[in-house]
Amino acid sequence: MRTLEVSLAWMADGTTLCAKAIGELDEPSLLPSWTRKHVVAHLAANAEALGNLVHWAKTGEETPMYTSPEQRNADIEAGAQLPADRVVAWFEESAQKLAQSIGDLTEAQWENQVRTAQGREVPATEIPWMRTREVMIHAVDLGTGVSFHDLPVEFLEELCLDIRAKRGSVPEVQGPLPEVAAYLAGRPNVLNAEPLPPWL
Repeated sequence: MRTLEVSLAWMADGTTLCAKAIGELDEPSLLPSWTRKHVVAHLAANAEALGNLVHWAKTGEETPMYTSPEQRNADIEAGAQLPADRVVAWFEESAQKLAQSIGDLTEAQWENQVRTAQGREVPATEIPWMRTREVMIHAVDLGTGVSFHDLPVEFLEELCLDIRAKRGSVPEVQGPLPEVAAYLAGRPNVLNAEPLPPWL
């Protein structure tokens, strides 16, 4: 079962994996219409957005992840226009700041409720898991050699449970766990099943 400690460890491992996966940023990613710069800019902006939720949990001051979907998309597009070294620095600095702020939360603050970008009310303990999904899956999306087969088995098991719960009714498919996880996430896979739209 996923615990806060496990999620924090996965978040750290996923951040390291993602940082190592960043390659030539002007090349296309595996996500339609996004370059690798778009992916890295999204991850940097996501770290800052989750930092807003940490602030909310810490202070009780309501600070949404994003002011609007339009603002989220504009930040990603702006980041994708930056020089490569600045985008990478943004990713590294925002990830480090998020990890530091998370580390400051008290036991009581971890239980405070915050609201995701999708409008779900969740305890702050969900924040590390939200970040883990982003860095693990987008490390694959960068298209520089990382695949779902490189991700921890326990993470993939939890990811499949999470996606099924959020997607609702999806076909039952059989195959290796990494390929099932890729299928459920709407990523390229070798399973003979009708593709699902990208998730996350």
